[in-house]
Amino acid sequence: MSIALKATDLSKTFEIGKRLIGPPRGLVRAVHPTTFEVQAGETLGIVGESGCGKSTLARMLVGLEPPTGGSIEIEGKALDNADPAAFGRLIQYVFQDPVSSLNPRKTIREILEIPLKLLHGMDRKARAARIAEIFEAVNLRPEFLTRYPHEFSGGQAQRIGIARALAANARILILDEPVSALDVSVQAQVLNLLADLKREFGLTYLFISHDLAVVESVSDRIAVLYFGAVVEQGPAEKVFAMPRHPYTKLLADSAPRVGQPLGGVQSGELPDPLNPPPGCAFAGRCPKATDLCRKERPELRVIEGDQLAACHHPL
Repeated sequence: MSIALKATDLSKTFEIGKRLIGPPRGLVRAVHPTTFEVQAGETLGIVGESGCGKSTLARMLVGLEPPTGGSIEIEGKALDNADPAAFGRLIQYVFQDPVSSLNPRKTIREILEIPLKLLHGMDRKARAARIAEIFEAVNLRPEFLTRYPHEFSGGQAQRIGIARALAANARILILDEPVSALDVSVQAQVLNLLADLKREFGLTYLFISHDLAVVESVSDRIAVLYFGAVVEQGPAEKVFAMPRHPYTKLLADSAPRVGQPLGGVQSGELPDPLNPPPGCAFAGRCPKATDLCRKERPELRVIEGDQLAACHHPL
């Protein structure tokens, strides 16, 4: 199986409190140097608490945010300094809020025509044929093309957002919380649609969410992020059933289950990004932490088989 997407030591640092004269007040490392691969036709789920760097990582992968360091390769081609159109023809982004991601002043046809014009230079006849094909694939009626985004429900708007990504003929889709803003019944419809589209068009997905049940059900592999770094990777059926990192176990235990009282991610909060702790960022919340954890940052390594964890004392 070929590699669709590869990130090597990809990182992002933001300056905080910029001044006209003098250095900024501080630096925040939103994403620590991160390396991972996604195989063609695979779905990689990315999970973690709010503020852990999921969306920043996603925006770097599609060129919406320039990385501070590292490299991105799509199908073996380095895209670090490539023309934005080169990104768009290979990888596209499906946003969390479907309605606000669509231009309210343009009809749906005009929205879908933009990537076809800018990325592929299609003429009117070719654009019409491609839009008709995509609209049929996402189960939307042709008469919707003359309407505006505010005329649609959340589920319909998300289908339009998916159609816009597919119109560019990209082979990789970054799905950033694609169903979190939808009702549960509509979530199931959109997830089933995404599964059908993956088979029909041979797509590769990066599925970002804080909903562990959804990520586990749609993903082949899962990467767990904490404080801007990947702390565990492995097959979806193993990561939450047999977690190797204490943070992954904390996430799994916090997920709501039928017949159990509701809980949450406990044992403290994320560290201060302006004053990150030495050693393992999770040490302050970890029941297994030792002096080694507080002094030395653990590297992501193979724990057993195909499960990796960044932990000095894995479960």
